[in-house]
Amino acid sequence: MKILILCTGNSCRSQMAHGFLQSFDSNLTVCSAGTEASGRLNQKAVAVMQEASIDISQHTSDSVEIYLGEEWDYVITVCGGANESCPAFIGKVKHRLHIGFDDPSHAVGTDEFIWSEFRRVREEIKEGFWKFYQENLKMS
Repeated sequence: MKILILCTGNSCRSQMAHGFLQSFDSNLTVCSAGTEASGRLNQKAVAVMQEASIDISQHTSDSVEIYLGEEWDYVITVCGGANESCPAFIGKVKHRLHIGFDDPSHAVGTDEFIWSEFRRVREEIKEGFWKFYQENLKMS
């Protein structure tokens, strides 16, 4: 089963979703990419995933273009930006889904508030992708 998770910058939400989905089932092939890949991971995303015992520090922030020629079972967008600019993902895709989340990297305020936003979104991504996994991928 091949799953591509798309976001705009591929530095935060798509990376967290990638980490969680891979942690649910190591037999899945999970990749993540961005329509405007930043080329680097958001360090707060790496830190909050480490708190959840998932290491995404070796992930790379990749452009969606490198995956266009491949076939995918699922392409899942996790932010409004990618969902709007990528409705026609070129390539063979069996299922397209959108599971949207707020972008914690846009949070402003105290350090405490910003960290709380990263943790909130991390938990929403975990719940959303666990539900997706249970309903669509888990072998009975």
